[in-house]
Amino acid sequence: MEQRIYHGEIKPEDLAEALVAEFNRGEFIAQQVGTGDNFVVQIATRRDQRAGGRSAISVSIQRVEDGVSVLLGQKEWAGVAASLGVTAFNVLLNPWSILGRLDDIAQDLESLQLEDKTWRCIDQLVRSVGASHEVSERLRRLICAHCDTPNQVGDDHCVACGAPLGKSQPVACLNCGFIVALGLGLCPNCGKPLAAN
Repeated sequence: MEQRIYHGEIKPEDLAEALVAEFNRGEFIAQQVGTGDNFVVQIATRRDQRAGGRSAISVSIQRVEDGVSVLLGQKEWAGVAASLGVTAFNVLLNPWSILGRLDDIAQDLESLQLEDKTWRCIDQLVRSVGASHEVSERLRRLICAHCDTPNQVGDDHCVACGAPLGKSQPVACLNCGFIVALGLGLCPNCGKPLAAN
């Protein structure tokens, strides 16, 4: 399972609708479940498909402070593995049989790329509305513990009272958007190294 957080003016419903519009056609079927701040989009190969094995993935989308969190569930690919196994077995028995399974192989390869295609669709919508993994403008404010004045992230001292703001200033992982404290080396969400803070 992989989680990414996008900050900005983006709604869970917009992402759910974009995924359904992208995948509810051709060899795939997609449906959204949920309302308000929480949606799940289920994407699967159609039961009546003419070629390849079955594959499915669930996308959980929920509102977080100043954005959305997207979690891709584990992909069901047993049907694809079985289809590829049948192709391999048939080719061992008769190498020319691969010609009759080209449609199956093409559909299986498309199903194996379902996760990447899902992230590309999400990233495209996120960019179109101006959201990103970067900390949103509202979250770039750090409240002074002494006088409750909002300060820009990165300021050493409070603009109102001059108190030190310390290293509690938030930054976001550029890979997944998870907000972390300044000074960490690895993102606790995705495990990737954080840019020099």
